[in-house]
Amino acid sequence: MLTTILLTVAPRTVEWSPTIGLIMVLCNVLAIAFGKLTIKHQSTGGAMPSSSMFGGFGLGAVLGTTCFGHILGAGTILGLSYIGAI
Repeated sequence: MLTTILLTVAPRTVEWSPTIGLIMVLCNVLAIAFGKLTIKHQSTGGAMPSSSMFGGFGLGAVLGTTCFGHILGAGTILGLSYIGAI
């Protein structure tokens, strides 16, 4: 009984398109910029292969900002699809 109720509650999903990809890239860039301004010890942890390419971020800062960017992007994409903008 509970399984059938849970199966009927499904989130709204959209198919991938270049617009979806652009939104995700922009959200990740925004999250990295936010991290660059707010992370106090950016190079703490393991080093990235080319530190100049990653803005001097260490492994922890790169993982943290990109995780935040994906969470932000997923919320933005779901929200925009819910209101019918994409």
